[in-house]
Amino acid sequence: MAVTSTPGQTMSEHLPSADWNAIGTKIRLVVTDGTRLDSARAMLADDLAALDAACSRFRADSELMQLDAWAGQPTTVSALLAGAVRAALRGALLTDGLVDPTVGRAMEAIGYDRDFASVPTQGGALRVTVHHVPQWRQIRLEDATNLLTVPAGVRLDLGATAKAWAADRSAEGIARVLNCGVLVSLGGDIAVAGEVPPGGWSIRVQDVTGDPSTPTEGPTGVIAIRGGGLATSSTSARRWQRGGDLMHHILDPRTGRPADSDWRTVSVVAASALDANIASTASIIRGQSATGWLTKLGLPARLVAVDGSVTALAGWPEVSS
Repeated sequence: MAVTSTPGQTMSEHLPSADWNAIGTKIRLVVTDGTRLDSARAMLADDLAALDAACSRFRADSELMQLDAWAGQPTTVSALLAGAVRAALRGALLTDGLVDPTVGRAMEAIGYDRDFASVPTQGGALRVTVHHVPQWRQIRLEDATNLLTVPAGVRLDLGATAKAWAADRSAEGIARVLNCGVLVSLGGDIAVAGEVPPGGWSIRVQDVTGDPSTPTEGPTGVIAIRGGGLATSSTSARRWQRGGDLMHHILDPRTGRPADSDWRTVSVVAASALDANIASTASIIRGQSATGWLTKLGLPARLVAVDGSVTALAGWPEVSS
């Protein structure tokens, strides 16, 4: 995927847009045709409500949480949940389990057991004594029937991939129905589809990917993409403390604890937001070996080390600081 630098403002920064909060994160929608913005927002809001009802780990009534009643037994799930599970299994397969959807119990053990806005920023020490045993290879999902079997004792956490998959799905759907260009950002997982604005889609990349018109924080650069998706994974975005230990939401399935990484932020461009997210998340967990892995895959990437130094790979513009 081609990535270009945009040292000045680009036309896409002034396109019709809408921003709001949903599914526990920041939502940004940009379209090339202002007359389509209201319809696009309504479509995206419906998509996100359906995603939350199907995939939320924080709603007792979600379809995902109802799987506990069918532990170890096959049950037919909705097409939406099946699609999200397939996306998660793709992440596990492409990263040899570094992006693991079976870490739900481990996430709860480190204190991420509710919508992040409700997670206390400070708390007592946690005793994490259970080593996570990856079981993603034991998940069974039949394509023709959406018959899903989750091993007994496993709670799925689709958070690592579901937003990126949903961004791809919504951007493509909105562009197809409304016949315009669309950018969908779900908490920094960005997908574009349809008509490409002159100069491409302008995106600011920083520790927490943001709107190019807002003030910057930390090392930053504005780039443009013409298709596919961009994802940023960061240990700076969702953090809390337990007993003096700093916790974050990117869990290393090899230890059952937050990844101890050389990188605080990794941004990747790929053919889809899903694949970009899989690569950026795995790179945080991989640490120093991520540079060789991303270079071999040929994915443009920007990695920010803990000390703030920036490494650009595979065609990512060097001018990005």
